[in-house]
Amino acid sequence: MYRWLIAIAVMMSAVMELIDTSAVNVSIPYIAGNLSATIDEATWVLTSYLVSNAIVLPLTGWLASRFGRKRLLMTGVAGFTVASVLCGLAPTLTVLVLCRILQGTFGGTLQPTTRAILLEAFPREERGHAMALWGVGIVVAPILAPVLGGWLTTDHSWRWVFFINIPISAAGLILVHLFVSDPPYLRRTTKGIDYWGLGMLALGIASLQVVLDKGQEDDWFSSHLIVALAIIAAAFLIAFLVWELRARDPMVHLRLLKYRTFGAGVGLSVVLFFVLYGSILLLPLFMQEVLNFPAITAGVWNSPRGIATMALMPVVGYLIGRRWDMRAMLFGGILASAVGVLWFSFLNLNAGPWNFLWPQIFMGAGLAFVFVPYSTISVDPIPNEEMGYATSITGFTRNIGASVGISVSATLLSRRDQIHQNRLVAHVNPTNPNYRSVVSALQSEFVRQGYSFSTAGHQALSEIYRIVIHQASILSYLDSFRILSVLFVVVAPLVWIMRKPHFKTEGGHGAG
Repeated sequence: MYRWLIAIAVMMSAVMELIDTSAVNVSIPYIAGNLSATIDEATWVLTSYLVSNAIVLPLTGWLASRFGRKRLLMTGVAGFTVASVLCGLAPTLTVLVLCRILQGTFGGTLQPTTRAILLEAFPREERGHAMALWGVGIVVAPILAPVLGGWLTTDHSWRWVFFINIPISAAGLILVHLFVSDPPYLRRTTKGIDYWGLGMLALGIASLQVVLDKGQEDDWFSSHLIVALAIIAAAFLIAFLVWELRARDPMVHLRLLKYRTFGAGVGLSVVLFFVLYGSILLLPLFMQEVLNFPAITAGVWNSPRGIATMALMPVVGYLIGRRWDMRAMLFGGILASAVGVLWFSFLNLNAGPWNFLWPQIFMGAGLAFVFVPYSTISVDPIPNEEMGYATSITGFTRNIGASVGISVSATLLSRRDQIHQNRLVAHVNPTNPNYRSVVSALQSEFVRQGYSFSTAGHQALSEIYRIVIHQASILSYLDSFRILSVLFVVVAPLVWIMRKPHFKTEGGHGAG
């Protein structure tokens, strides 16, 4: 029972950060209007958070070993909450962006730390159940957060999106103080701060995150700023990797990648979150921009995936407890998710909300068989004293995979749209008998509606162009879904590089 109280305590801390992150997304137009900024300027509210969050993520293991995991978690929760209040009180966009940087800095410590505490609190044979409970909270938060954020923003103010963190963090702090404690092996002396490594990491990740977030908006390498930031990111991140591998007391324990299972899991994490967040970006846009669903309809019909995942996670935890091969479960989950994504590519302009139900349920069911086994098996060979370093690495790769997935999916959508427009326009010429027939029919229809013959001809051409644009748009979405599905299939064999866990009877460490 004590372990489950620890699970609830740390899950509340993780869920708080996810709710806030997802809820802020829907408030951007309101923030822009209230603070007299453009939408592009207001998106720095998101970018600033992502940059500071990404810098801290890989450092979490080092911070925990230096200051203690319980102290780090409580500081992270308290700091995140104080920064949230400051965000809610921000009088200008500049102040809000600065407060978001502070919020992202504290928020970056929460996910890896809570997962490390949870994994150490349970013996290996019970980690599947723990990850299932943790996964339910992680899945529920992004489902409820946009709804909560939309309600708070429209019925009250965007500032309440930040103030809502106060009661959640208060409860989380009390539970963490009462039930979480540091394991003895974590109390060790760490050498001084590696300022060179920290500087290279901060500059590299900050530059990379801005490239990923603003690249498509600035047409990628057509922008001198994007080119410069990409060079800075590559140079400093490569230098950081070399520096850390040669350091006696590195901040990021890259040598953990020598564990075959963990290394494969890190590679798998990048692609899994690439595809997941890419599909999360594309599906609502497809519903709204191509099929003209209202925003609320798109929101509702994006939820079956998360509901299916949440419903099946306890089942997956039970099967893991029954000693089912987690590699087979993970492999099957990835393939099922791939089928779900591929299913979207067979939709057409006649698709209604119900056509999205079964593909999402299928994908959501697959993801339940992905998240729980992956979270359990990927860190199975890691010694408990290195667990914080391992979860900080996987948290970072998840963040990078998600950022790259969103950025690449947006670019892919734009490029495929251009390709399909060019291909379709090639058929729109007077020598094509089908084109002449369609123009004639449309022109006659507009004449019957009261337009002059000349105006009707112009209206017919405008309508054909609108049809071309619409067809190119839907084809680009369908291509993008197919490519994401193929990526899932390509990465699936990595599962079999992992070793099958061998459970031993052992007590949980660290938290009781």
